[in-house]
Amino acid sequence: MEPRIISPRVRPEEAQLDQALRPQRLDDLIGQDRLRENLRILIEAARQRGEALDHVLFYGPPGLGKTTLAHIVAHEMGVPIRVTAGPAIERAGDLAAILSGLREKEVLFVDEIHRLARAVEEILYPAMEDFMLDIVVGKGPAARSIRLHLPRFTVVGATTRLALLTAPLRSRFGATFRVDYYDQAAMEAIVRRAAGVLGLTVDDAGVTEIARRGRGTPRVAIRLLKRVRDYAQVRYDGRVTGEVAREALELLEVDELGLDDLDRRVLRTIIEKFGGGPVGLDTIAAAVSEEADTVMDVIEPYLLQLGFLERTPRGRVATARAYEHLGIPYTRPEQPTLF
Repeated sequence: MEPRIISPRVRPEEAQLDQALRPQRLDDLIGQDRLRENLRILIEAARQRGEALDHVLFYGPPGLGKTTLAHIVAHEMGVPIRVTAGPAIERAGDLAAILSGLREKEVLFVDEIHRLARAVEEILYPAMEDFMLDIVVGKGPAARSIRLHLPRFTVVGATTRLALLTAPLRSRFGATFRVDYYDQAAMEAIVRRAAGVLGLTVDDAGVTEIARRGRGTPRVAIRLLKRVRDYAQVRYDGRVTGEVAREALELLEVDELGLDDLDRRVLRTIIEKFGGGPVGLDTIAAAVSEEADTVMDVIEPYLLQLGFLERTPRGRVATARAYEHLGIPYTRPEQPTLF
């Protein structure tokens, strides 16, 4: 797949709506204060020295802005960004073609970098460390290796599964940052900014209601904001109040903590079908007809953050707080008898 090149000078009003909703500069980034400050120092130091930025890795749950941060890095450095994804690079030749087309200081953003094929990774190692590209020409006894010099570029990687990154690849990133969930104040600021971009009138109560149910995740909050906008347009005058937001989100089956139907099904499955646990991840996924990766990457992190779920060596266990939230009388899971 040929990666797309995006200019860092594209203004929000000239870009598509989804691009306009993303911050373009570090000063526009809401929340992630420590990450933002560390990234600012890293970028400023590279700019003062006139060098390419060191390779950067962002990791954390989906929807927290890793792709946005990659675009901000390119914008702040004043260079183009070339976007691709780990699963899209199927062969070593695909990566070689991308690397050979990079320019000085250009940013190569690789989303889901943990899904790179091993053969592709082997090409990336010398490219990241020595800015060299080894290409094998020909086959059999006539095959020979050619080493090409690459301009100094920056790899920005993003992953939701840091543990799946191989140690050699992880060690080649000069800076690694975790992107955390956003607090309520940051979520409200994000919703308020997105409402302004969408041209939507939302009062303070409406902003609070949407932000509270956004699971600490900007992507989720903006998605809910768009659905509330639709509801307000069809059922009301288009203005979003606290009551309008509450009605719309209840219709979407998103409760006051941001749990949706699938989240509650996972908790009820553990409690009602397996006595509160412990129960294995694959068993939970099969019971709710979802992929195990979806349960682990999308559902579990927020339930763990709320304290509704515990990971134990024997499986997942629902906590007393989960019982209370679902209105189910709490019964302590039975412990195995030791003989």
